Amino acid sequence: MFWAAPNTTSEDADLLAGATRVHAVEDCWLERIRSARVVAYRLPEKCFAPDPEVGGYWLSRESVEPLELVELGDLLGLHAAAAIELRIVSNLWPLWDRVVASTLEFSGIRLHNAESRRDR
Repeated sequence: MFWAAPNTTSEDADLLAGATRVHAVEDCWLERIRSARVVAYRLPEKCFAPDPEVGGYWLSRESVEPLELVELGDLLGLHAAAAIELRIVSNLWPLWDRVVASTLEFSGIRLHNAESRRDR
């Protein structure tokens, strides 16, 4: 996924193609996304603090019990409702290489699930 930051150049912002935020997934994952049952755990906020080493992550140093379990439902529909562009690509690596070489902010914590660079 990637998005613009205050220091993003207009040339790099072109990768967004007008979107505010983009998530990309390989086409081989599309059916799994459509049929996945994903549950969100609502957790008590008071136990969590920002991780000083990894921006954007919040950690609890103690065990917590979920306050609620929420089934998310239609993941493709949730992307649309949140105004997140979902790009379906045959292989993530060409897009990923452009994004990480840019001034965009990004996260790629599930890249180990991507096709290899040589598979497609």
